[in-house]
Amino acid sequence: MSDPVHNPVESVAGHTDKKADEAALYPTPLAASLAGPSLSFSEYRGAPTVEAFSSSQEEVTAMLCASGVYDLGWRSFLRCSGRDRVRWLNGMVTNSVKTLEENAGCYAFVLNAQGRIQGDLDIYRLGKQSEVLWLQTNRAQLASLTAFVRRYIIMDQVTLEPENSWTAIGLAGPHAAEILTGLGLPGSQLSPTHLTETSWHEKPVVVVAAYSPGVSRYELWIESQFVLDLWKAIISGGAIPCGSAAVERLRIFEGIPAYGVDIADRDLPQETNQERALNFAKGCYLGQEIVERIRSRGNVHRTISGFLLEQSGPVAKSPIIADGKPVGELTSVAAIVLPDLGQRVVALGHLRREALDGKETLTAGGVHITPRPLPFDFTCTTVQP
Repeated sequence: MSDPVHNPVESVAGHTDKKADEAALYPTPLAASLAGPSLSFSEYRGAPTVEAFSSSQEEVTAMLCASGVYDLGWRSFLRCSGRDRVRWLNGMVTNSVKTLEENAGCYAFVLNAQGRIQGDLDIYRLGKQSEVLWLQTNRAQLASLTAFVRRYIIMDQVTLEPENSWTAIGLAGPHAAEILTGLGLPGSQLSPTHLTETSWHEKPVVVVAAYSPGVSRYELWIESQFVLDLWKAIISGGAIPCGSAAVERLRIFEGIPAYGVDIADRDLPQETNQERALNFAKGCYLGQEIVERIRSRGNVHRTISGFLLEQSGPVAKSPIIADGKPVGELTSVAAIVLPDLGQRVVALGHLRREALDGKETLTAGGVHITPRPLPFDFTCTTVQP
């Protein structure tokens, strides 16, 4: 994929927000291929896709204890090219692009001058001779994020183009690597956040060992016209098809905050509990002064935390109350039945740091809640769902 089959499209810098918003209404390439009366579709992170293939609980169990395959077409690709691409992008994001290893990726925030998060993305360097950096973000924020960063392409020789001819499939679970091996694709030998260019049935494929604090997780990038063939092959190999509802529940269970859901444009990087997005030795970038000032002073006043709920009831946006006063807010809530452990209701949310000491009783929606470190420490001992 150093230079994949590329459909010439208008540069992102030439797109209007209206065009981008209209594009967001189109289903993912896989969803368009799977469309049928027996499937339910809903919008997820800016793109219509299949909500569930069976029950969300069965699908979550598959990803936790066996293997589940799911649509990643709501993730959009951008090609960043031009001779100034590395220097320019390094000055735009919170992680280091200059030191990115060959065939490796990193997660980063884009900040404004006040240090507030304007979006997040994954950045990949494919191959030693590649003249393109591959950026990946969800479709819901694609228009606003690209509109923001393009304002900082001034005298730089940088081009940003959407790559619409490629899409992605996700594969998660303790048996995921075995599924890949059965298809003749690499998996277990890849280090986290690293990737490799390969082929499947003479079709170019990129295999990514994706970030995942809980279960093994892989991404398979492939040209959109072949995605349905690969999807069927993975299912034939033993993976359970999973919809966006299960993917969202697993995200919450693994404690991965989502931009536009748990992270907003008012938030500072250190409030997100996502140190993997920050590099403190990379040099100057937009918003760095604020990030460094926070680091030198020690702590921020609030943070994203995990919560274990006594029972179902509270929903996203429910205020967290301590001693009759609001001290935070839930942002994502999920009920998951864990093999051998029964139902657990977990949540992500913002909480003032002084409320983490456990001295005060916390409630949300009248339900007792307990702060928990992320990811949630529940062990799945059942092999098959």
